[in-house]
Amino acid sequence: MGQYYKVIILGEKNIDTHEIIRVFINPWYGIKLLEHSYINNDFVNAIEYLLSPEGMFYKSRIVWAGDYADLENGLNTNLNSMTDKCMSKEFIPSTIISKEYKYIINHTKKSYVNKNNYNLYHPLPLLVAEGNGRGGGDYYNKMDENFVGMWARDVISVEKDKPDNFTEITFFQN
Repeated sequence: MGQYYKVIILGEKNIDTHEIIRVFINPWYGIKLLEHSYINNDFVNAIEYLLSPEGMFYKSRIVWAGDYADLENGLNTNLNSMTDKCMSKEFIPSTIISKEYKYIINHTKKSYVNKNNYNLYHPLPLLVAEGNGRGGGDYYNKMDENFVGMWARDVISVEKDKPDNFTEITFFQN
């Protein structure tokens, strides 16, 4: 079966160390990871805009949470399923798209990706995906399995300029 994904913007963990969901966003179409994780996809571009200096979730913790992902610590549910209990937090972004932001920055790990180095798969959803490899429509590439999900739940932004003193990472061949 296919695995379905939701984009989740996280707040700070609560006192019980459980994640706080600020908002979640359902893909407009193509809810499996590779159905929407490609360069110039309107949905991914809208998420990028939200993470830009102009967007309302600039420098936020983000995860593309699959419904087959691991359970949360101490809970009987995963992050994707947790959204079912907080429907009031569903967010529908506008279709504002800006192609000026070519750098995806991980402020937690002090690293970045130049998305202009990729011409098929968009690095953002893959880097922050949880649960990948457990369902149809996921990204499968043995060369890159260590990269997929390595930025999940980290503080991410998109920027026009390359950051100083951050390490560039590159992965997967398109």
